[in-house]
Amino acid sequence: MLNMKTPKFWYDDSGGRVSKVLSCLLLPVSWCFALGTKLRRMAVMPYRASVPVICVGNLTAGGAGKTPTAIALAEILSANGEKPVFVSKGYKGKGVLTRVDAEVHSAQEVGDEALLLARIAPTWVADDIVSALKEAELNGTVVIVDDGFQNPGIKFTFSVLVIDGMVGIGNGRIIPAGPLREQVRDALNRADAVVIVGDSKSRKINLDTKLPIFRAHFDPKLPMGFPRYGKFLAFSGIARPEKFKDSLLREGLNIVKNVGFPDHYMYTKRNIKRLRTQADKLEAVLITTEKDFVRLSEELREKIFVFPVKLVFDNSGTEKTLIELIRSIRS
Repeated sequence: MLNMKTPKFWYDDSGGRVSKVLSCLLLPVSWCFALGTKLRRMAVMPYRASVPVICVGNLTAGGAGKTPTAIALAEILSANGEKPVFVSKGYKGKGVLTRVDAEVHSAQEVGDEALLLARIAPTWVADDIVSALKEAELNGTVVIVDDGFQNPGIKFTFSVLVIDGMVGIGNGRIIPAGPLREQVRDALNRADAVVIVGDSKSRKINLDTKLPIFRAHFDPKLPMGFPRYGKFLAFSGIARPEKFKDSLLREGLNIVKNVGFPDHYMYTKRNIKRLRTQADKLEAVLITTEKDFVRLSEELREKIFVFPVKLVFDNSGTEKTLIELIRSIRS
C-alpha cells in the first residue's frame, strides 16, 4: 500500500462542483467497500479473551486522536489499580508477533504508534492482531487495542469511538468517496462511548445517539528551554498536516512554513536535508510531532524540536465516569 495524503474533498467542500462530482463517481466503489465490510463481519467468529478488552477506534480513515486516547485510558486504568497492556497492528510492520521495545525497535519494524504506546505500557504488535491479543492477555489485567474497531476477529468488552472535533465525519460518505470506514449507525450500534477531540464548534457533529459522549483536547507539554519566540518550519506526516500547524499557532508559535507529507511517512536523509535548507533560508528551526519524530533515525533527529501533547478530558469527572462504565460492563 502506498503512502497517500488525505483527499481534500473528504473534508473540504470548498472545491465546489469538481469535488462533489469526484465523490459521486466513487460512490459505487464505496458501496462495494461497505458491503465487503458487512460480509466480513458476518463470516468471522470473534475471539473472546480471558481479560477485558477495550477498543479505541474511529469512524474515519486517518488520525482522529486514537493513540493519545488509548494512552489516556491506560493512565486512568493504571491509577485505578489495573495493569493495562496494548495491542496494535502497527503500520507496514513485518507482520511478526513482537513485544515492542521502544529503545530497540524502529518505526519501520513496529509502527510509530506502537513505539509511543510502548513508552506507557507493555505493547504487542502483529499483522494478525488476534495473535498479539493472545500474548498480551497473559501479561495484564486489561488489554487496550489501538485502532481495531473494524476488526471482526475480536470480541471487545468496551469500545470507544474517537472523533476529530474539527472535521467530524467529513462529507459522510464511505471510502473512497469519503473518509468513513463504515456507516455511522453501524459503528454507533457497536460502540459503548464516544470521545470528541478538539473544538467542534466549526462543524456540527450530530451523531443521533444515546451513548455517553466525552469531550477532550490536546494539552501541549513544551519542555524547559523550548525556544518559544523563535521562527519555526513545521513538518508532519499525519492525516491532516494543517491540524498540526493549527495546534502550533494556538500555542502562539511563529510558523513561517508548514510542510505536509503522507500519513505515516518514513523520512529519508534527502527529505530532512531539504527541510533544513528551507529552514536555514527562513532563519527558522524545524519542529514536528512525536509520531513523526519516532520515525526519524537517530542521525536525522539533531536540532529538530518536538511538539509533545497529552490528551486531557474537558470535564474533571470524566475519568471516574469512564472507570465506572468500563467496570459495569466488565462485571
